Amino acid sequence: MRLLAISGSGRRASTNTAMLRALSSAVQPDHQVTVYDRIGDLPIFSPDLEAKPLPRTVQDLADLIERSDGLIIASPEYVRGIPGGLKNAIDWFVSRKEIVDKPIVLMHASHRGDDMLAQLRMVLSTVSSRFSEAVFLRYGLMKMSPEEIAAFFETGKPRAELARFICRLAAHCSHCEPEADSL
Repeated sequence: MRLLAISGSGRRASTNTAMLRALSSAVQPDHQVTVYDRIGDLPIFSPDLEAKPLPRTVQDLADLIERSDGLIIASPEYVRGIPGGLKNAIDWFVSRKEIVDKPIVLMHASHRGDDMLAQLRMVLSTVSSRFSEAVFLRYGLMKMSPEEIAAFFETGKPRAELARFICRLAAHCSHCEPEADSL
């Protein structure tokens, strides 16, 4: 299973990005997690730019989404809301086909952020018919460096939780597959 893990942070030492990198190193060989941490490289969304060809950075992300079996999004909260870069990325895909039927789940690297998570859940359930609130994993990793986060996820319990999270996501992806007759 190919999974795309999107970090909603533009910060180089992001805790959410570090958590997603730890996830990518903890998966079993039959799963592959690609971490996308270039949210800040996307141009500001405009319907005028949706014509072909898309801006290269948007097309690259569209290709990654298209090739994935599911998405994991992890994001900080900025001023009690979705960071502008992540909302911008989602806006690019509202009228495109790549995200509509894609299984999407959330991870979160802070004990705070409930307002952002509520907004993100509402937005994602609007743009994807396969968003799952039930498959969710959260850690309080604020103030930890990326190296400390990597070390934290090398320990038994957190590493096992990551493995269970991936299994739950894989089951969600499998249960959401459209039946051949409905295609």
